[in-house]
Amino acid sequence: MLSPQTLFSDASKSFHRGHFTEALTSLNKLLDHSKDAKTYSLLARTLVALGFREDAARTYVLAAELGGSRAEDHYAEAMKIYFDLGHDDLALSLGRPLLQRAQKDPELAFIITSLFMKRGEKDMVRVFLPALSMSENSQHNSLAFLLLTGTPENDRDRESVANLLSRMPNSLILIMAHLVAQREVNNYVEMERLQPRLERIASNDRRLLGVETPFYNLHWLTDEAMNKLVSHKADAFPASHPQERLTMPHIWGQKIRIGYLSSDFWSQHATMKLFRAVLAAHDPDRFEVTLFCYTDPMHLEHDTGRENWGRIVNVRDLSYPATAQVIRDHNIDILVEMKGHTRGGRPGILNFKAAPVQVAWLGFPGTTVNIDLDYIIGDHYVLPDASKPHYWEKFCRLPETYQPNDPYERPRRDLFTRADANLPDDAFVFGSFNATRKISLANINLWIKLLKATPKSVLWIMCKSNDSRDNILRKLTTAGIETRRIVFTKVVSYEEHLARLSLADVGLDTYPYNGHTTTSEQLWAGLPVLTMKGQHFASRVSESLLNAIGVPELIAKDEADYLKRAVELYENPQEVKALRARLEENRLVKPLFDAERFCRHLETAYEMMADRARQKLAPDHLDVPALPPRTAPFLIEGA
Repeated sequence: MLSPQTLFSDASKSFHRGHFTEALTSLNKLLDHSKDAKTYSLLARTLVALGFREDAARTYVLAAELGGSRAEDHYAEAMKIYFDLGHDDLALSLGRPLLQRAQKDPELAFIITSLFMKRGEKDMVRVFLPALSMSENSQHNSLAFLLLTGTPENDRDRESVANLLSRMPNSLILIMAHLVAQREVNNYVEMERLQPRLERIASNDRRLLGVETPFYNLHWLTDEAMNKLVSHKADAFPASHPQERLTMPHIWGQKIRIGYLSSDFWSQHATMKLFRAVLAAHDPDRFEVTLFCYTDPMHLEHDTGRENWGRIVNVRDLSYPATAQVIRDHNIDILVEMKGHTRGGRPGILNFKAAPVQVAWLGFPGTTVNIDLDYIIGDHYVLPDASKPHYWEKFCRLPETYQPNDPYERPRRDLFTRADANLPDDAFVFGSFNATRKISLANINLWIKLLKATPKSVLWIMCKSNDSRDNILRKLTTAGIETRRIVFTKVVSYEEHLARLSLADVGLDTYPYNGHTTTSEQLWAGLPVLTMKGQHFASRVSESLLNAIGVPELIAKDEADYLKRAVELYENPQEVKALRARLEENRLVKPLFDAERFCRHLETAYEMMADRARQKLAPDHLDVPALPPRTAPFLIEGA
């Protein structure tokens, strides 16, 4: 009788010579006397070689269950076989103990990720994104791309996109994703490396339009003709839908029924800081208002005051078609879509014929591609005549500004001194309070010129992330700006934010994507904001707001004029003082913060839209006439 050691040696020799049947014979004899992990492992490899893969997988599991230093290896081999055979449940049951190991093993990561994603559990496996993105296997890389969250502030996403781009440097979609992520943290080195290439691609290769998202496109490309085509799909909705909506059975009542659709119906969101006063001002004798809300519940846990906004219908858990049906059930005449292509938006609901008139307003500063819309609400600044060919929607232009504002819940208090904000008392303070991703490469380079031309100034920047802070600081100091002249501040409470704005001398607007709510907040605080005329909606917003409060001289015509005006303000503190006085004088008289006046203009717009729809007339460009100017304040503060 041969000893177990001899039988194993014979089996091993036969296996390595390719004599798999002989190896199997020796192993079967051995198993009558010895059942250890080493024997089962060799048996499993032999069964694989003979084509008995399912038997091999079961044998690897037996080897693993006996423990030892290679137990994980045996589980991994069994899982791979079951995955290849399509036995997903068995593979997944073996993969769970291997989650830690898979974070460094792209092959295991690929299998476990594939299995979880089949179950719709993508969030469970994003931990494997780095391993998949660094793999040399293109299949692994493709799966890594599917794991991206689409949120550029996500550190893991940013690192993984960079890894993928290093392996596929000519991939348009990766170039775009990488630049979006690097703009989020103000990585000007990468922007300098890739932005010129992107601009060349944009002018020569229309494939770019198919891989970028409309929202991030607006941050760098101001060509409205191209903005219109980003992500465009000719079959996004049937071409017959607009006419069908216009002619479908609909009962018009004495009141116009307005539906607002958004996920931003919570008090601290920027949209509601602008919009809530309009809701309070709507004339209940002429309009019936319903908010169709898909706001994340976490924002509503401690939210107060929503009951004052009107009827709220929760559609968060409904599909697009089901939501459209709910809107039809409420017999809405005009549906106002308030998110567009911003994060979390569901504009696709409008592609299911939700209302006779469908309108875009406030949330997205551009044309809403692929969505069945009749109108976009704007004004003559953000939507000039020359832009009409570059929009899918017809223009409905309000007479003064497209942006509403709430003057009632915007506190004005002197809470801070410059010392509290680490600002020098004797310096001229330029302030930037927009999201730092809006500080473009051209923008920061112009600010460097400004700081060099104004040696007794400081730049005060609101900054959310440490990465952005480090990158901005590196860019400025590398250009020769002293560290002491750069002061960073973090995001603070709304009341504190409004209170600190007046510590600056002049606010510097960003381009090509302006401040929106941020600009109006600065103007409310009495801070002059310098902007530059733009070439698309997102770059014209501050122009609209500055005109609406009566300080058009703060609108520069180009970069050179922006620099010239900023230097002049620095050199003429009396002019800054006069601008502050004018802002204070105009704040409660001019249209920008006059919510009731704005609401009357908006209601006129709705009546003009409804009048055409009642007559079964197709949408056409509409310009709302202005009410007579106010001669007295619309609000007496402290009364």
